[in-house]
Amino acid sequence: MAEPRLHFEDFIPGEVATYGAHTVTKDEIIAFAREFDPQPFHLDEEAGRASILGGLAASGWHACAILMRLNCDGFLLDAASMGAPGIDEVKWLRPVRPGMTLSVRRHVLEARASRSRPGMGLVRFRFELVADGEAVVLTQEGTIMLGRREAA
Repeated sequence: MAEPRLHFEDFIPGEVATYGAHTVTKDEIIAFAREFDPQPFHLDEEAGRASILGGLAASGWHACAILMRLNCDGFLLDAASMGAPGIDEVKWLRPVRPGMTLSVRRHVLEARASRSRPGMGLVRFRFELVADGEAVVLTQEGTIMLGRREAA
């Protein structure tokens, strides 16, 4: 495996990056829902229209999984990631529908070196999952642990 290109020092508070593209399909929405979130409005167009969602919509957890994939492809697989202690907040703002193309806008909120582990830094991010380059459909905030370049 190649040495990671990105380390703690590469994430500067205030930085914003955009990346990724995933077009959601009806079949994908239904397959995910059937497996993990079998609520009627995620499985059936009629049930979706009759719900507050106003049509077939992806599970919020499906949207989170898409965000994770786009983050992996967009930067995590090329970073000295050491995992995450958890997610602080997820907000589902708009339904994710078939045909939407989702991308990510990543905000670096803060970065600090770990006091107890000198080889690690903690970076707090806000991720926005953006549909068709315009509407934010999901936000997620949390911290990712990253290896420090000096320690490598």
